[in-house]
Amino acid sequence: MPRPNKPKRVRGLPICERFVPEKRSCTGHEILMTVEEYETLRLIDYQGLTQEECARKMGVGRATVQAMYTEARKKTARFLAEAATLRIHGGNYCLGEQEDRDIGGRGADKMKIAVTYENGQVYQHFGHTEQFKIYNAEDGKILSSEITDTNGTGHGALAGFLKDRGIDVLICGGIGGGARNALGEAGIRLYPGASGDADLQVEAFLKGSLSYDPDTVCDHHHHGEESSCGHHGEGGSCGHHHSH
Repeated sequence: MPRPNKPKRVRGLPICERFVPEKRSCTGHEILMTVEEYETLRLIDYQGLTQEECARKMGVGRATVQAMYTEARKKTARFLAEAATLRIHGGNYCLGEQEDRDIGGRGADKMKIAVTYENGQVYQHFGHTEQFKIYNAEDGKILSSEITDTNGTGHGALAGFLKDRGIDVLICGGIGGGARNALGEAGIRLYPGASGDADLQVEAFLKGSLSYDPDTVCDHHHHGEESSCGHHGEGGSCGHHHSH
C-alpha cells in the first residue's frame, strides 16, 4: 500500500481496538478509525492539549492534526448515533514520542526494547520466559543488544524485572491479563502476538511495521493467575476472541 504522506508519530496503540454495542444485533456495519486519528482524540480531548501541542507531539503540521481530529470526532459521533462497531486499526503512523521520551536524562529518541527470547526467536509464553533480549535504540536504529536471564522470575514479577532495567517497550507472544496490568502499571508499552526472529521484529517495530496482535492472550495450559488470560467479564467486547 503506498504511503505518500509522512507517518504521524503516536505514543502507543489503544488499550482496546474494538468497541461493539451491548446488543450486537443492532447493526452489522463497522466504522474504522485510524490509529493516528485516535491519537488526536487522546491528546486533545483526553489530555487537554491544544492542536498546536498535539501537532508537535505527532511530528506533523497543525492543519494535518485539525483534519484528523475532525474526522475522528465525526467517526466517534457516528459510532454512538448509529450503534455501530468502532474499530481503531491501521493508518500511516510510527510508534514513538518526542518530548515525553526525555525521562531520566535520556535523549528524545532513545528507547529500550525487551523481547521474550529463546534461541533467536520471540518466545511465546511471557510468564515462562527464561531470557529477554534487550535492545538499546536511538533514532529508529538498534545501537546495541544483550541477552539477560530472568533467573526464575515469573509472571507479574517480570514487569518489575523489566522496569528495573528501564525498559520502555516489550515485544512478546502470548501474555495473560495479570501480566498485562503489571506492565501497564510499570509504564511499559506492550506489543503481544509477535513471532519469528527477535532482531527482525525489533527492526520492524522501529520502522512502524511490526506484525503483532493486541488481542493475543496466553492460551497455554492453565497456570495460576494466567489461567484467566484474556477474559474481561462483561468487558469482553474488547474483541479478544472475535473470529477473523
